[in-house]
Amino acid sequence: MIDYSPFKEETIKGRYINVKSITPCLTKFSLSPIHIGDSADGVPIHAYKLGAGKKKVLIWSQMHGNESTTTKAVCDMINFLHSDDELASFILLHCTLMVVPILNPDGAFLYTRENINKVDLNRDAKNLSQPESNALRSLFNSFEPDFCFNMHDQRTLFSAGKVKKPATVSFLSPASDKVRHITPTREVAMKLIVAMNSMLQSYIPGQVGRYDDGFNENCVGDTFQKLGVPTVLFESGHYPEDYGREKTREYVFLSIIEALKTIANNEVDNYKTGDYFSIPGNQKLFFDVLINNPEVVNANIKGGQSIGIRYKEVLENGKIIFKPEIVEIGPLEEFYGHQTIECIDTKDFGFTPQQKEILDLLLNFNK
Repeated sequence: MIDYSPFKEETIKGRYINVKSITPCLTKFSLSPIHIGDSADGVPIHAYKLGAGKKKVLIWSQMHGNESTTTKAVCDMINFLHSDDELASFILLHCTLMVVPILNPDGAFLYTRENINKVDLNRDAKNLSQPESNALRSLFNSFEPDFCFNMHDQRTLFSAGKVKKPATVSFLSPASDKVRHITPTREVAMKLIVAMNSMLQSYIPGQVGRYDDGFNENCVGDTFQKLGVPTVLFESGHYPEDYGREKTREYVFLSIIEALKTIANNEVDNYKTGDYFSIPGNQKLFFDVLINNPEVVNANIKGGQSIGIRYKEVLENGKIIFKPEIVEIGPLEEFYGHQTIECIDTKDFGFTPQQKEILDLLLNFNK
């Protein structure tokens, strides 16, 4: 097992990560930026090349500007690959990595999913209407990768199957057609995911999920898989009490290194496609806060109902604030809460600022 702590890039933390945030990590190793294009707002988009091996891996992160956990993990990966660890040297000997830490710099700055033109870059693979989309496609065409890692975050609502365990990390081998055929290319990606899942089970047992594989020709991963390059979707999810996603970041880092080790060692075929389907499919079963017996606090609410609250991420003064919103009210018997409040009276609330906000939502419901 890798000791993660020496490789964590301490200059970047939290959820708000932009080009300025990652500059210290990239400049300390004198990495030469490769200009692959400019964003819609004119911000340069850079890739970085590491290693000189025959197996080529293209990695891009923050295609969605508000999905930053994998960017932190990629910076940790860069630290690891510049260390004197034997595995790092082995990976660089056998692999060439082309890394785009932030594909959507405008969205990262604004903390939005879309780019500044309000286009979701992961729904632009067919039209290629945005400069960021064209930058990635041009890099894909010129680099001619053997593997692609498509790095994302997923919401806190996902469980790893129908159990009370969050999907801390999820993976997908995207389909390349509507029938979702298991093509040879897709099979390679599945086996690579099995390798990562096997490793993660020793860290977060039962907290690895399998993302939905519905085909969408506008999605980049589906397109690259269709073009014959094994593509793995990484989804960074929730770890208990880790809204900054610092623990999740660690598990994504470990997953990247495990995947690269498997590729470098030619061990992909050591794993079975069937084991990919044993990874539980993601289910939307979690609320950030689940409030039971809310009628004790607010008589406007009928008995036998619960309230589901999810946090909205809001950028304020360079920090991400998690604002609670009531999103569902009903029996909610099959759902879970990352935090569960069993109402007896208002003493159930510890009256932290966030708990006060939740209590105010509850008290003012239907008023």
